[in-house]
Amino acid sequence: MRPPMKLQVGDVVELRKPHACGGKVWRIIRVGADIGALCLTCQRYVLLPRSRFESRIKRFMDQGGPVTDPSVEKCA
Repeated sequence: MRPPMKLQVGDVVELRKPHACGGKVWRIIRVGADIGALCLTCQRYVLLPRSRFESRIKRFMDQGGPVTDPSVEKCA
């Protein structure tokens, strides 16, 4: 079993499969056993099991710090 990836709130990742809206870029909002992510195309918030989310990551686009956008904080 692999150790978990180092994911932080505020990271922006590109996933392998597109969302229903066509977007592939997501911002991580919540980290734990489940990962909460926000689609940057349509602003939809989803919660996925960590193992599924990690297997779908194609690349890190930005490994940033905490999110300061107030509209994102209400989703957490």
